Amino acid sequence: MPLIMEEGINVDDLFGEPNPLELGLPPAPPPKGLAQCLDEMRLSGCRQKVAWSRTGCIAFISPDGTRVSVRNLQCRPSDGKWVLSEESPLAPATEAHGGNILVHLAWNEAGSELAIADCLGRVSIYSISMALNSITGLRQAAFDSSDDCNQVVGMMWLSSNRSAHAFQQAAKVNGRWAYTPFRRRPVGPFHPANKGALICVTRAGQIRLVFQNPDSKWQELPADLKNTLYSDRLLTHASMVANQTCILITTHSVCQKVSLYRVEITWEPTAWEPRSNQFPVPSFRILHCRVNMPGNVLNVNDGFEGPADQQLPFPNPVYSLTRLEIMPGQMPGQMDNIGSSTAKPWIMAVYSKPLHATPEYPDQQGPPSVIVRWNLEAGPQPFHPKFDEVASKRGNAQAKSKLELRRMEDIHCHKYIISVDLVEHGTALAITHDDGSIAFHDTRTMAAFNGLDDANTVTCLAQAGFQYPLDTPGLSITFSPNGCVAVVLDADGQLQLRLMEHSFGSNGGLYDESKFSAAIAALTLAFSRGCGSDVNTDDILTIALRLLSLADAQSTFISEMYRALPVNCDFTVDSDKLMTHPYIPRCLSLQAGLGFKGRMSQRNLASAVPWAILQLRHASVLFAYFFQQGKSGPNGQTGLSDAHDAEILRVILGNAKWGLSFSHFVLGEIFDLADDFDDLTDQEAFTQKLKTTNSLPLIILLSSMSRAFLRFICRGLRGVHAGFASAASSRISDDARILYTEICHTLEASPIRIDVYEKFLAAVDSAVKHAYQGSGFGDAERPSPEKELLVNARIPPVLVPAVVTLLRQTVPALKTEIKRKDIILGDYSWLGFANDWRTTAYRQRRDVDILKKTPLRPPLPTSSDGKLVQPQKRRRCVRCCEVSGDTVLPRSLPFFKMIAKLNLLRCCPCGAFWALETDSGGLDTESPVQSPPPRTPAGVAMGSG
Repeated sequence: MPLIMEEGINVDDLFGEPNPLELGLPPAPPPKGLAQCLDEMRLSGCRQKVAWSRTGCIAFISPDGTRVSVRNLQCRPSDGKWVLSEESPLAPATEAHGGNILVHLAWNEAGSELAIADCLGRVSIYSISMALNSITGLRQAAFDSSDDCNQVVGMMWLSSNRSAHAFQQAAKVNGRWAYTPFRRRPVGPFHPANKGALICVTRAGQIRLVFQNPDSKWQELPADLKNTLYSDRLLTHASMVANQTCILITTHSVCQKVSLYRVEITWEPTAWEPRSNQFPVPSFRILHCRVNMPGNVLNVNDGFEGPADQQLPFPNPVYSLTRLEIMPGQMPGQMDNIGSSTAKPWIMAVYSKPLHATPEYPDQQGPPSVIVRWNLEAGPQPFHPKFDEVASKRGNAQAKSKLELRRMEDIHCHKYIISVDLVEHGTALAITHDDGSIAFHDTRTMAAFNGLDDANTVTCLAQAGFQYPLDTPGLSITFSPNGCVAVVLDADGQLQLRLMEHSFGSNGGLYDESKFSAAIAALTLAFSRGCGSDVNTDDILTIALRLLSLADAQSTFISEMYRALPVNCDFTVDSDKLMTHPYIPRCLSLQAGLGFKGRMSQRNLASAVPWAILQLRHASVLFAYFFQQGKSGPNGQTGLSDAHDAEILRVILGNAKWGLSFSHFVLGEIFDLADDFDDLTDQEAFTQKLKTTNSLPLIILLSSMSRAFLRFICRGLRGVHAGFASAASSRISDDARILYTEICHTLEASPIRIDVYEKFLAAVDSAVKHAYQGSGFGDAERPSPEKELLVNARIPPVLVPAVVTLLRQTVPALKTEIKRKDIILGDYSWLGFANDWRTTAYRQRRDVDILKKTPLRPPLPTSSDGKLVQPQKRRRCVRCCEVSGDTVLPRSLPFFKMIAKLNLLRCCPCGAFWALETDSGGLDTESPVQSPPPRTPAGVAMGSG
């Protein structure tokens, strides 16, 4: 018989009490270090000790405050699970600040530059170069004077001047989710040369613009916010927000006054030309809005739930400001044309009482924290009535408008608030409490997101039912670029990983279909926003792997992803857009990541298809860039010096070998399939066997996207061979001539000529088009079967006739023009696509540089005398776990320009970022930070994948 407590009976019912029984249990002890945390929050508005950039780099300050280290989310090569990387110390930061206590971190909008401020207000700036854990210094802290009055109490980076694609919401229309895209305009002011610039507000009431000139040197523009009494100028907190025409700054002084300023930054000249010798020079125009209020505004009578005799008729002096934020009226994730009543900035202040307040004293009653809010409203500034008695020459004098602060209803919180963060591109406000709980609120109304209130509209993950389970509390927190993962610094200064979860409305092992559908839409919306804003999406992949382990659930997510962005998967006619489409590589990368189980495990077909297409795209883009550089310039000058650079040719050689090997691998398996299906004369038997055939080459040939990339590669290989004649008559280096010769020899030794392979692809094109035409599929119907090929790696019935034509007509007609024996004997293990013992053995022994497509030296080879040779330093992709041997900036300027242009300097061809491998194989070493097991219904079959 089960115990009473196991049945969940309310203990109060045992005594027949109508009201809850007070057992006098002591409250849970506060987290270690909370009192010090509250003191730090009270003394300064700049205490961000851990910060997560949009590129995926996590920077955090050590417990002693003297060091900064970086970590990142990464896929573990051994089993494909996502963990936190090892710590990589940022040694230049410790040296730059001379041992002073570091207090604040701030990433710029792009997530590539990091500002670090110490307790004396000195600021140093660093940049991510070629890997997330390879950060170089840009500005030294020695430029700033060491003075307590220079301590930074507010900091903000200026935005970059570029628009982005954004998404307002997802709404269900006729049973399907429709996503609302729009073009989000950038919010100024901007640096005319698109260089780094940040604004700091100091304790002494000074505003500093720290900016970088086009020559990479840093300068500073200081100014006083206002001239008034010295006590008013001593600030504790400052917050800033860009508002199209100016920057709004709100400050809090030691006299507990909140002030508002409008700051205009003008540059001369307003636009900068690279050929100009004159650098842009900034200047300030500061307008004090003269809206001052005592910070001692908290009256606990307002909403205080307590006995009437304990009501306080006066403002409570015990509460102190611990957080000050000015929120933009126009959030990045909201459309520009929202109503004016909701588009105005507003101020939020968090007031907290001391941790060890004495409850016996009336002025120490009240909740631990209270949120006080003000709306900014523009109203007319009327003249004094006496002016009506004065005869004016101007009959209709109008009063100037001024900003007023309208107090809104306070929000009482019965926990201490330690952090307030805008997440999910500004669509949700995350409030973190001292017990580790995280609550999400609407950024316009401050209404709490408690799950799915509207099953037909989704605005963010929290509104769709995603939440952070209660976990180990931390005193500093930062959220991932898309808000679905967080890291906290615990009381010991260690990073703890936290991940969002979703129950999908589970009940009895089954989940609610509407809530599951809304959760998929929310994940899709978050991914689309990340793609549109060029934000790292590794956190979304981590959550998707954790919650969507079933193939059908992953397929639903991928299908929504292609629909939302939107990506037309049909390229049977127009294939030129493939090279420049911004979202195709993003979708392919996430789809490939969902099926990755580790480097030693074979990908499933639904993951292998996008992974192969990503590599085909990489080779296609390289060849396209190569020939573009070889064309004549505007003045008739050729680009031979760039196109025939030895480093570039080395990359072209490796990708030419890879392109040929992949073509031979595809052709070899297609010939084997033709032999297997040769004895099947019955159409029904042919179709049934085709359903059970898992062939990557067959899917690659049938899909219009991958087939187009194969054509681009063939065109590139033909062009390289033809271009050797012009190179031979030019003045090129000996290395370049040797590389050209090897490229030509590789092409000539191929068992199939390039023109013959192009004829083969043209025949497949024709078979596919005839299959569509025979079934009556036009432009509107073709995307559906193409999407079925790409997303589910299944051959749709409409393309079965194309397979019949391919195996029974195209392949036999090709046999006389190839050397099939050479194709059969070819070794394709280094490609990594075959499911045989050769591929497995090669994968265990060697790595292939994914950029240059050349084998790398084994990690720890042994010399002839038995001594270990130093391993070759490498970068490893944090998502696909592939490697690159380039760990320093290229010495060749043309090669540097190429990888920068193709976004390969910091990113892998899959779109994820690089990380330098540590001596201990850091990317293959499990992080000591482990996430808790998911609490999800068994019916959804969830796991980390």
